[in-house]
Amino acid sequence: MRRFPVRYFFFFALAVIVVIAASFATVRATGQTMPAVGELAPAFTLPSQDGTQISLSSFRGKWVVLYFYPKDGTSGCTIEAHNFQRDQEKFDAVNAVILGVSVDTPDSHKNFCTKEGLTFRLLADPEHKVVESYGSLGFMMMKIASRNTFLIDPQGKIAKVWTKVQVQHHSEEVLAAIAEQKK
Repeated sequence: MRRFPVRYFFFFALAVIVVIAASFATVRATGQTMPAVGELAPAFTLPSQDGTQISLSSFRGKWVVLYFYPKDGTSGCTIEAHNFQRDQEKFDAVNAVILGVSVDTPDSHKNFCTKEGLTFRLLADPEHKVVESYGSLGFMMMKIASRNTFLIDPQGKIAKVWTKVQVQHHSEEVLAAIAEQKK
């Protein structure tokens, strides 16, 4: 009788270790090319949390903060979204729009926005087409978006790229980059 609890604990501990290790091991898919600074940003149209189709081309003349994130409702993604929301007025003041992209569904985005009070657009890419075109498809037990951000200038070109973003101060980094680019 005692062997079962020990064996159960062993397998449970092993499963926990695998999950934790996987959370630190997001890997870009092979064959992906990330757009470089100076290149035209890959065009896209994706549904947002309210079901409307959002196209990159509709934001010509504005700065676009296109940030990719792994999953609605997770701790890092929630911190990143809250910081962008906190600075929304600052982004508005510099003529910048924030667009978050993950492989979650529009309904998942809607629930996330409602729960967290987010007013900017989150775009759903469950087929991974846009995530892949920006070289941001990763794996963590399943296909996810890697935490990368692309600053797109008003002419539609990539102005700056951040990979493996640290969420705590990222919003401020993006605002500083826009200010630097405008000089």
